[in-house]
Amino acid sequence: MTTYILLINWTDQGIRSAKDSPKRLDAARNLLGSMGGSFDKFYLTMGEYDMVAVCEAPDDRVMARFTLSLAAAGNVRTKTLKAFPEVHYRDIIASLT
Repeated sequence: MTTYILLINWTDQGIRSAKDSPKRLDAARNLLGSMGGSFDKFYLTMGEYDMVAVCEAPDDRVMARFTLSLAAAGNVRTKTLKAFPEVHYRDIIASLT
């Protein structure tokens, strides 16, 4: 599984119905699960982003399909970061010439 960090902001539509946000999070969890992925952590944040999620998915195509599905619903906009665990980080750095 590949780890992804999602930086999430509510749209105008999403913030107007913020009280429904927990239900939407549950639906997003179920959607990603149906695609073979999972939410590892989820945070409501203060600052530039409204929420941050750490997720896993089988590959980039699954994560792209998932985030496009979220965007199509109109409640959030996301920025997705592909995350490399420390062991891969060390391998990548060690391979530098």
